[in-house]
Formats: sequence, C-alpha cells, structure tokens
Amino acid sequence: MEAIIEGLLYVQGDLGLTIDQVMDVLDISEEEAKRLIFNLKNSYESDNRGLRIKYLANTFKLTTKEEHKQYYQKLLENPKTHTLSQTALETLAIIAYNEPITRIEIDKLRGVDSSYIIRRLLAKGLIKENGKADLPGKPILYKTTDDFLDYFGLSSISELPKIELLEEIDEEKDLFTSTYKED
Repeated sequence: MEAIIEGLLYVQGDLGLTIDQVMDVLDISEEEAKRLIFNLKNSYESDNRGLRIKYLANTFKLTTKEEHKQYYQKLLENPKTHTLSQTALETLAIIAYNEPITRIEIDKLRGVDSSYIIRRLLAKGLIKENGKADLPGKPILYKTTDDFLDYFGLSSISELPKIELLEEIDEEKDLFTSTYKED
C-alpha cells in the first residue's frame, strides 16, 4: 500500500494528495491512511533518499530535499541539460502562440497537466510570469522571455511561423505519404 501511495504522490505532483484522497482510492480508514503516509514519510527521511514527503496546504507532496539544492541548481544551469523534450517544445509553442496564457488554458490545449513542464521552463528562463488573469482565482499568466527568442534565434515573437503555413505543410506531407503507400 505504501508503494501505491508513493505512486499516487508522484502522479499528483504539485497538486499533492489529501488524506481523503488516499482513503477514497485505497478504500481504507482515516487511521490506516495516516499510518501508511507517515510510515512512508519516515522512510523518506533517511539520508540515502533524495526526496521527502512534506505536508503543505492540507496535502502531502513529494518534494526534493533542501540540503541538495545546490546540485539541482547546478543541473538546471548546466548548458548540457538545456535540451528540450517534445513535451517542453509543445508547451513552449502553446505559450508563444497564445501569450499571455494561464496554466489551465495550457492544460486544456495539451489535454494533460502542465505544472511540471511550466516549472522547468521557468527554471530555464524560457518563460516568465506576466501578471494575473482577470479570472476567478486570479491565475498566473505566462509568456516567453528574451532567452526564448535567443534560444530559437528569433528577434521577436512575430517571427514565429504562421500556423496556417504549418497546416499546409502537414496536408502536403499527408498527400505525399498517402500516394506512396504499399498495397
């Protein structure tokens, strides 16, 4: 059961996991849920673990250890780790073409939670917070940075390819591949 809770914490990411969620998912009592979470939390306190479980804002969250911060920072600042995953590129494109945009809007366009990727892009300096949206809850707005422009060799956001052009290229590609399919 602790392994399941560990997986649930990982899947929830920044959202965290409440006692009620553990009770519902595992169909166990509150006492059992608390016992399992605190056992897991205690096992993470060992010096040979790089993560810990913290209780923040009425949820349990899987976090890195503060005492290892210098290594995390070194990794993020290392030019060799500045390659972008397909997910990061997709998220950056959504932000660039729709900026300023909220995380919820990004999530809707991608169909999945983007919290982790947004944190990574913020840490790399490719996006930044750009105020708050005039919506309930005042969500943070994100936009690209000058570092984004430098990374992609652009002088301004207006130099991004037009979306219509991209759609034409996709249609031409589909026509080409469909013409040469084997029977």
